Amino acid sequence: MEELEIDERSSVPIWLQLRNRLIYLISSGYYKPDDRLPTVRELAIALKINYNTVNKVYLSLIHDGYIVSRRGRGTFVNDIAKPRNDSQDSPADSVIDLMIDRCLEIGVPLDDIANQVMKRVSRYRDAQADAIEGDAQ
Repeated sequence: MEELEIDERSSVPIWLQLRNRLIYLISSGYYKPDDRLPTVRELAIALKINYNTVNKVYLSLIHDGYIVSRRGRGTFVNDIAKPRNDSQDSPADSVIDLMIDRCLEIGVPLDDIANQVMKRVSRYRDAQADAIEGDAQ
């Protein structure tokens, strides 16, 4: 599993290194739709990392639609070219999803994310209003 090496010296958390590497391998076509991935246990043993770390990565990738788990059969690469649902996400939705993921990674509770975004939007509106008012003078 050379393609899934972990850099112990990196300041990037191990789970994030593994997640990013798997996303790259799926997006680049190294892993094709319906390819079976190693089990959580197999990957943890091969990489000499904690089982829970690999499980966290797999759950994250399932949530984001990169992989699917088929009970009793394993974990497989999802066809990322096909949308996960009928509604089409806008480019803004992708940016928002990324922002939510990053906030969760640094430990911000999901409910707090919405509150913080609303505060920032309010601050942004105030700054725009001040700028417009300053231009009018």
